Amino acid sequence: MHRKIGVLLLTALAAQAQAKVDGTQAARLGADLTPLGAEMAGNAAGSIPAWTGGVQPPAGYEPGMHHPDPFASDALLYRVDKSNLAQHADYLPDGLRALIETHPDFYLRVFPTRRSAAAPQRIYDETRKNAETTELIANGNGIQGAVGGIPFPLPQNGLEAIWNHILHYKGEQTHMVNSQAVVVGGKPNYIKRDRHIFYVYNREGMTVADMDNTLLYYKYKVTEPAKLSGTALLLEDTLDQVLSVRKAWRYSPDDRRVRRLPSLAYDSLQPDTSGLATADVVDVYNGAPDRYEWTLHGKREMLVPYNSYAVHQEGLSNDTIVGARTLNPELLRYELHRVWIVDAMLRPSFSHPYHKRRFYIDEDSWQVLAVDLYNEDGELIGVQESHPISYYEVPMFNSTLETLYDLEGGNYFVDGLDNNDPMYDFSVELSPRDFSPQALRRGN
Repeated sequence: MHRKIGVLLLTALAAQAQAKVDGTQAARLGADLTPLGAEMAGNAAGSIPAWTGGVQPPAGYEPGMHHPDPFASDALLYRVDKSNLAQHADYLPDGLRALIETHPDFYLRVFPTRRSAAAPQRIYDETRKNAETTELIANGNGIQGAVGGIPFPLPQNGLEAIWNHILHYKGEQTHMVNSQAVVVGGKPNYIKRDRHIFYVYNREGMTVADMDNTLLYYKYKVTEPAKLSGTALLLEDTLDQVLSVRKAWRYSPDDRRVRRLPSLAYDSLQPDTSGLATADVVDVYNGAPDRYEWTLHGKREMLVPYNSYAVHQEGLSNDTIVGARTLNPELLRYELHRVWIVDAMLRPSFSHPYHKRRFYIDEDSWQVLAVDLYNEDGELIGVQESHPISYYEVPMFNSTLETLYDLEGGNYFVDGLDNNDPMYDFSVELSPRDFSPQALRRGN
């Protein structure tokens, strides 16, 4: 039996959900709950501390640096491997247990829990307002009355919880250069991409009317390897994707043409991932939630990736991080945290390789930290992980690496390798005009 913390055992509402809470409940934010809705207090055992505002930048840190590890002096508490898996099994996602069982040389290094997640004060203020105004609409496929902050800091069902992940704060704009690896048969193939993102929902001063159902703009250009160099993608993401579908275009240097893609959502495959990654696994989960039934199971204490500064450090080679079957376990950090458990079951009228997904969502940031993936026969076939850090200069708490392991084929996909590239620029000047098909063509 799993040890549960504050189990709610709520089920998703079948139709339009009235998610607004009253002022008394909303007043808990910043009192017994953190400004984003987590439990302020630690646990009874003392193994999870109280939240005290998140981590502060270490001495000597300056924006533009790869973020130094503020917890580098923490001593290892214990290691979880195949020899002691049964002792710790109740605290592990099913997919992570299967990964350890399948790969005897993989293990978890468990360190003291550090509740380092933080966001700007305006995100806290906007979250407080959203708590009393936000509602699910269109059977949960969209929201209204929210902008900027977490829409449902006191979630009442699974749809609200997954919307919190989709809309959690990731900054206002970002320029980043990093690589992905597709590891097939133990051999990695790397692709480097130059990426730009312009966020609409979280922008300072944004209003519900000004959003115009737009969530973000995104584009990338492949710079390596040479055979793919110049290939580019542009995406305009909507808030309610049932009302207005996501738009995507792809540029091919072979014929110097920009083509509108018929679909880049749900189970359509991401380009250049050898069929390992569907469109909706970017940022662990993204897009419209309409193909699944969502159920909230409350919170549990789980061992999850957290404060992943070691794998983020500058100068590490890709081959030091990316092993033949898994990421290098010596560079990964796991901690005990309270996470929301959300199940997504595929509706009968839809198809997807993942018929069931179990999400483990960080209570402090609303970042999904792990996902168990099951096929139509109920068999566990994959696991996703997000390895997060605090980006001090924003501040925000987000993944530095994301992985998806195919437990059947033994292959995996990793995205976010940035150890030998300039650190992300969160102050780059961008506008929606930089994200048109014409701009995509001009940039090549």
